Amino acid sequence: MADPRGFLKVRERETQPRRPVPVRIKDWKEVYERQNDGALTRQAGRCMDCGVPFCHQGCPLGNLIPEWNDLMWRGNTAGASERLHATNNFPEFTGRLCPAPCESSCVLGINQPAVTIKQIEVEIAEHAFDDDLVTPIMPVRHTDQTVAVVGSGPAGLAAAQQLTRAGHTVAVYERDDKIGGLLRYGIPDFKMEKEVLDRRLAQMSAEGTRFRTNVELGKDISWKQLRGRYDAIVIATGSTVPRDLPIPGRSLEGVHFAMDYLVQANRVVAGEEVENQIDAKGKHVVILGGGDTGADCIGTAHRQGAASVTTLAIGKQPPSERPAHQPWPMFPTLFEVASAHEEGGERTYLASTVEYIGENGKLTGVKVAETEYTPEGRVPKAGTERVIPADLVFLALGFTGPEKAGLDDSPSVTFDGRGNIARDDDFMTGQPGVFVAGDAGRGQSLIVWAIAEGRAAASKVDEYLQGSTRLPAPVRPTDVSIAPM
Repeated sequence: MADPRGFLKVRERETQPRRPVPVRIKDWKEVYERQNDGALTRQAGRCMDCGVPFCHQGCPLGNLIPEWNDLMWRGNTAGASERLHATNNFPEFTGRLCPAPCESSCVLGINQPAVTIKQIEVEIAEHAFDDDLVTPIMPVRHTDQTVAVVGSGPAGLAAAQQLTRAGHTVAVYERDDKIGGLLRYGIPDFKMEKEVLDRRLAQMSAEGTRFRTNVELGKDISWKQLRGRYDAIVIATGSTVPRDLPIPGRSLEGVHFAMDYLVQANRVVAGEEVENQIDAKGKHVVILGGGDTGADCIGTAHRQGAASVTTLAIGKQPPSERPAHQPWPMFPTLFEVASAHEEGGERTYLASTVEYIGENGKLTGVKVAETEYTPEGRVPKAGTERVIPADLVFLALGFTGPEKAGLDDSPSVTFDGRGNIARDDDFMTGQPGVFVAGDAGRGQSLIVWAIAEGRAAASKVDEYLQGSTRLPAPVRPTDVSIAPM
């Protein structure tokens, strides 16, 4: 284990420093700074190497957390990187973007602040890149089988890398002009700069994975053509259909889905010109939804110079400490202050949006009321209505499932009751050789689940093609984490 008395000598969590708010809202660089090696060693030394490491169960990837904590505490960066990459293709992504269910199940967290697992993870990954330890891993042999991966988000990329390393010829199809899915277009640069994505894609290209951009299934290539060209297909298109709020005034100019806004911002930051860009400069912004996507809108609006930013959540404000009905090692729902919340804005809970208000076809405000809990559910409380000035409203209410366009002409690809692509315990659809990984089959979930499913689906594809596989299969579609979906 790491320092045998580390958790007794160092009881405080030392997290990564954030750049000062007045400085960081003037650019799109990442909010977090690198942690110094002394703090990193102290935090890694707090790991207890538990007899039953619940952090393994908390992580859908089954990351070998005590092992790489020990190696990092000993200064063995190469060893720590090897153990980290043994279960996770992209620790630099999860170390930045995952909400860290592993930390909620850390045994030390029973009576102390949990080990800073996520932070140690991203620092191991960054040290590995700094030391040129992340190199192409070439297959031992090449097969004569070909695989198409549709979608280049974390699930698709994980599946593609695993299958390429197994020796198959893999092509990743992406409808956008660049590879990355939501990692490219959706996640703001202040959470993850795109150079982080590009350097990993360079590794994958060197390994032999082929990327096909500007190709949309059902438009640029038919399902029949794709099925005829490849021995197996992995559908990893994600859950991208946004949840709407079709109340009166929905058609007013100024009401937008959050992802439409965030994608445009990504493109502008990348140096592209976007016609009729949704720009919050000097405007009053209201965000419906208190999750990560809503927080991304907050940070983006601040950097664009919004006059005000208000977040409305229909439910109650979560508690600041673990509630009794979510005991350790469950992943609790807590009131969190993300970096975007530090930068300003108002957060209002128990706020039911009743109507979008406008004049001459343009949004001018949002009518809200207090949320009342009744036997029928959450409803607006009569007599509590008020109007909040708003020039822009962003709907950050989650997603309802994958887009069906492009898959409709395949009779064997069906959808379950939740709107996700139906599959069996081997990630396979009703059509042999066609598999589903990530949010397209699971529903909206975490990036760590997407990578875990991409890896697991890859092992099933390899087994289907070769009769057996040496690729690891950490999860099945029916697996349930102690973290919420």
